[in-house]
Order: sequence, then C-alpha cells, then structure tokens
Amino acid sequence: MDFVWVIYSIILGLIEGITEFLPISSTGHLLVASALLGFPPNKDFRDTFDIVIQLGAVLAVLIYYSRDLLKQAQQIPTDKGVQRFWINIVIAFIPAAVVGLLLNKVIDKYLFSPVIIGITLILGGIIFLVVEQKPREGSIHNLEQITPRQAVLVGLAQIVSLIPGVSRSGATIVGGLLSGLDRKMATAFSFYLAIPTLGIATLYKLYSAMKDGLITADQLPYIGVATVVVFIVAYAAIAWFLRYVSTHDFKAFGVYRIIAGAIIVALALFTSVLAR
Repeated sequence: MDFVWVIYSIILGLIEGITEFLPISSTGHLLVASALLGFPPNKDFRDTFDIVIQLGAVLAVLIYYSRDLLKQAQQIPTDKGVQRFWINIVIAFIPAAVVGLLLNKVIDKYLFSPVIIGITLILGGIIFLVVEQKPREGSIHNLEQITPRQAVLVGLAQIVSLIPGVSRSGATIVGGLLSGLDRKMATAFSFYLAIPTLGIATLYKLYSAMKDGLITADQLPYIGVATVVVFIVAYAAIAWFLRYVSTHDFKAFGVYRIIAGAIIVALALFTSVLAR
C-alpha cells in the first residue's frame, strides 16, 4: 500500500463522513478535495471510490439506530405504527430508485460537472434560507405519525438529489419540512431513508465496478480505509446533527452552501483546479 494514498483515503473519508448527513452535499466537497489531492488518480476509480465509501455512512446509521431497529424488528409483525413507518420508508425510497435507475447514465454524462454542482449548492442554500424565513414547528413529532402522502413528498424531493450537488439529506429534509414534519423528524426520517437509498446504491456500484474491472484488488484497501473513517465520523456527525436541529434552524447551512457553491463555480471557471 502506498502511504500517501492511505493518507489521502483518510482525508476523503473524513470529508465524506462529515458531509454525507449534513445538508451541504458530500459530492461537491469530495469533488474539490479529490481535485486538490489528485486522488483517486483516474475517473473510474474516483467514481467508484466516492460511492462505495458511503457504505461507512450506512453502517453508521444502522449502528446509531440499532436499538430502535432491533425493537422495530420485534414489533413489526403486530405493531401497526411500526408497519406504517416502514411502508412509508419504502414509499419514499421508490421514486428516486426508479428515476435513478432509468437516468443514471444521462445524469453522469450531462449533469456531473463542477459548475452544475456549484450552482445547485447555491440554489439549495437559497431554498434553505427561503424555507426558514417563517417559523416551522411542524405537525408531526413522531416518525410513526408520518402519512403516506408525506412520504411521497419526501420521495419526490429525493429525486431532485439525483442532480449532483443538491444533497440527498438536504433535499429530503426540505421535503419533510414542507410536508409538515418538524425539524427533528424530518432529519430522522432522512437518516432512516438513507439505509435503503445509500445501501443499495453502494452495493450495486461496488458489484458493477468489480464485474466490469473498473477497480483492481490493490485499490480495495484504500476504499476499505476510507470506509472505516467514514463510519466513525458519520456516526459522530449523526449524533451532533440531531442535537443541533433540536434547537437550531437550517439558515447556517443555507449560507454555507451559497459560499461553498460560489467557490466551486469560481474554481471551475477561472482556474484549472477542477479540470481533471
């Protein structure tokens, strides 16, 4: 193993772990970091690396909610509320899964560019600021109270996150807020929804990449190192973010997105940093 590549894997793992569940787009941050580091060294490895290390984030959600998940597993045969909650997770998952499957290649070809990522970061930041202009207490304070209609609205919002730079967590949280969930429930529902969304996407990407020979056996240790780092950092990020949203709104993230997006657009248009 190349020691420098190990360090780079750790750095990218830290960035992914911090940004995956915060509404600020892990894609945009990984794009800039990868370009500055020159790692991963080629597009096939980079595309696979960025997706597969999300497995650490999925594991972080599973471990963080492990007690609740085990309790729900025991209750689901008889508890109507738990059944309704997981049906709603499936409902919210389906729209983006179908659209992503149909348009994945089109999105990669036409939308995956630094300028578009920067612009969507800015637009998402503006949306957060607009949404938070009025106090939003929300009428849903328990995950089992979420209705199928609200799940559909969150699912439709998740479709938008297929556009690079939008942020899956950002889109689903906004969708939850606009459909009537309070901030904590919108955030928690987004985290639970990450389990099938990121889990299936990650495993499929890893399988496809290995089947098509897009990554080699000697690259897997770097993916493994980054994934472990993502797990540790994402777990801490989940705990912090849930505490944060219980007493704060999302305006700070809106401002941050606008600044980060402007920097990415400037780097793309006026420098060669993001040219790779």
